[in-house]
Amino acid sequence: MNGKVVIITGASSGIGRALAIEYAKRGASLSLAARRIDRLNELQTILKPSEVLVTQTDVTSESACRELIECTIRRFGRVDVLINNAGLSMRALFDDIDLNSFKQVMDVNFYGTVYCTKYALPFLIKSKGSLVGIISIAGHVGLPARSAYSASKFAVRGLLDTIRLENLYTGLHVLVAAPGFTTSEIRKSALKADGKPQGETPRQEEKMMSAEVCAHLVVNAIEKRKRSLVLTFKEGKLSVFLGKIFPNLLDRLTFSHMAKEHDSPLVKKF
Repeated sequence: MNGKVVIITGASSGIGRALAIEYAKRGASLSLAARRIDRLNELQTILKPSEVLVTQTDVTSESACRELIECTIRRFGRVDVLINNAGLSMRALFDDIDLNSFKQVMDVNFYGTVYCTKYALPFLIKSKGSLVGIISIAGHVGLPARSAYSASKFAVRGLLDTIRLENLYTGLHVLVAAPGFTTSEIRKSALKADGKPQGETPRQEEKMMSAEVCAHLVVNAIEKRKRSLVLTFKEGKLSVFLGKIFPNLLDRLTFSHMAKEHDSPLVKKF
């Protein structure tokens, strides 16, 4: 990765932070984006002597995403990998959720990907680089009490699959990576029905795949120019398989699994 330039959104924590560390180990130059500039500055210090640019970026803003790409080009002159990782989750039944919260999740997860991809795409095509979307198993399987999150991740998958087809003969590589449940802060910041962050994770984080393992596997998939990556067996690969062969069974298993979460909206409702 020496001489290659990688942009990572949502780089201040979780999978994004782990991706930055993994790419720094492989010798890449990094352009890191997130809203929390203090965390980006801390990460930049940790990653020295790697060449790192940090840009405070709210991916819901088209102009901020355009500025991120422009700053990267001014600093490095090229883009080889764009990883759309910034994400926001939610946990509420659809009939309870405030629609402003629904829109907020779509703005971060889907439109953040749209905006960054739009402005980076010409440079990625020029470098025959990699366009990456970090979705989730929720982008393959609808998760109850995660309607906005699943909708946004399905939308990202559809967007990137289409861009791959449109660039079938340009040399652009497109990867859609779907981790299973992975240790991160996303569940703590997930929005409740009233739009407020839930604050605590409802799941046993210590039993999940680590962000570091996830990042290592994602970067390997990018280097191998894979088109898709589904991580974890039970919650990932098996779920996608059952969805194709036994969808009704998957529905029941998914409902049961999600209903076991601490303080699950599904238990309250049904």
